Amino acid sequence: MHANVGEHIIVRGRHQGEKDRDGLVLETRGPDGTPPYVVRWSSDGHEALFFPESDAIIAHDEPSR
Repeated sequence: MHANVGEHIIVRGRHQGEKDRDGLVLETRGPDGTPPYVVRWSSDGHEALFFPESDAIIAHDEPSR
């Protein structure tokens, strides 16, 4: 996984009815944008060190045309 500061991480709900979570990448701590990441979660503004698992994706911004 590779992320840049300012991109969003989306963590899919693991159980039926569980909502997805999303957060803003504030900092990358691994080499070349690899985990762990410092993330600010949109649901409550909490900032935490995050180690993504297989249920997480990076929402890379698409370039404007």
